[in-house]
Amino acid sequence: MKISLTGKLTLAFLLVALTATLLVALVMRLYSAEQLNQLVIDQQRSEYKELLEEYYQVIGSFKGIGELLWRDESQGRPDPGSPDKFDPSKSRRRDYTYFRPDRKGNLFGIANARGVVILPLIPHFPPGARIPGLVLSQAEPVEVDGVVVAYILTAPNPPNFTPAERAFLSRTNSALWIAAIGAVVIALVVGLILARTLTRPLRALTQAARNITEGELEQQVDVKSGDEIGQLSEAFNRMSQEIARVNRLRRQMTADIAHDLRTPLTVIAGYIESMRDGVLPPTHERLDLIHNEINQLQRLVDDLRILSRADAGELALNLAPILPVNLLENAAAPYYFQADKSGIELKVEAGDHLPAVEVDESRMAQVFSNLVSNALRFAPEGGEIRLTAALDGDDVEFGVIDNGPGIPTEDLPHIFERFYRGDQSRSEQGGDSGLGLAITKALVEAQRGTISVESFIGKRTSFYLRFPAARTPG
Repeated sequence: MKISLTGKLTLAFLLVALTATLLVALVMRLYSAEQLNQLVIDQQRSEYKELLEEYYQVIGSFKGIGELLWRDESQGRPDPGSPDKFDPSKSRRRDYTYFRPDRKGNLFGIANARGVVILPLIPHFPPGARIPGLVLSQAEPVEVDGVVVAYILTAPNPPNFTPAERAFLSRTNSALWIAAIGAVVIALVVGLILARTLTRPLRALTQAARNITEGELEQQVDVKSGDEIGQLSEAFNRMSQEIARVNRLRRQMTADIAHDLRTPLTVIAGYIESMRDGVLPPTHERLDLIHNEINQLQRLVDDLRILSRADAGELALNLAPILPVNLLENAAAPYYFQADKSGIELKVEAGDHLPAVEVDESRMAQVFSNLVSNALRFAPEGGEIRLTAALDGDDVEFGVIDNGPGIPTEDLPHIFERFYRGDQSRSEQGGDSGLGLAITKALVEAQRGTISVESFIGKRTSFYLRFPAARTPG
């Protein structure tokens, strides 16, 4: 039989409460009996000591003490052998029941100052026996005017409780059992409430997870606490949102790939069918057009292959230290002519003193090619594009900055997404696959770098790349 988490938690609370209550009850029962016993002994020994001190002060010795303490309680006066100077009816203590011996013996005995037994402690020390020094050191001294006149010997095994004491212990035990039962009931109720409180959000999470497996990816659960379960709920909500977002991107990417494949294939198929049917002659220009469309398809396939390998962590990299100024000059060299033709100034701003970065030079050439070609596409005539490098802490920061029209704020968070087409004025055109910035981000991150963008409408757009500075040998 499967037990639910609510049942397990309730049983756990109940078991802990029951164990603790029974343990406390057992300890209290044993401790109460022991403490009550010790309290009775201490009280009786104190009264016994007061009686002995009073007796000694009146009589001047302990002669006749046995006849006084062990006399018949039915008599109103002491036995004939007791000194008549001490009247027990006038004493502060009139009941000597505790001091009389029973079948097991008596509670207290008396030894004189020399350690000789005056009143025996039955069956341990008979009259006239000498008490060992260790026992005598643990006995209760009886002092009169600052002088020890006797020692009280206490039985190691005290007699049974009186009926009143047994009644007190019985009431104490009953109260403990009532408290134990009450504690168990309260633990059961509180455990059930707490278990339901803990499992309610877990049931909601379970149902939401089932909904995701059934295809309903956008799932949100209520977060009603800040504890671990609340943190789990928040993490689940973020996971669900990310799964739904990635799924939307996947669908959009599939549609975009289909669109980008269909357009050149349609052109190629149309020309080939027309030339096959004799409708159009196969001229050099038409064959060039078909070739261009095939090249576009090839670029799209290559871009997708790079992204898939980067996602799988299988992108081949040949990392080597290279100076930032050399990296930027090599990146700018292929574009000086195009920039000059468009009336755009292309500048490299990097010092020779900057530390090297450990990157793949060919992959970085592809990264800067994507960024510079985009900047050239959107920079206005008479504008400028700056390729910069500067040291920032332990990192080298590269910049590709143009003074073009800028990127709308709502598009900035998405420009590195695959096939994202927000602002058409900044979208990749001119035969590009639509994956340039996504590939750029993947290549940068594969080389332990980061990329970010900053844009101001009508002023400038800046792409920043950060890479750790290579360690200098020695």
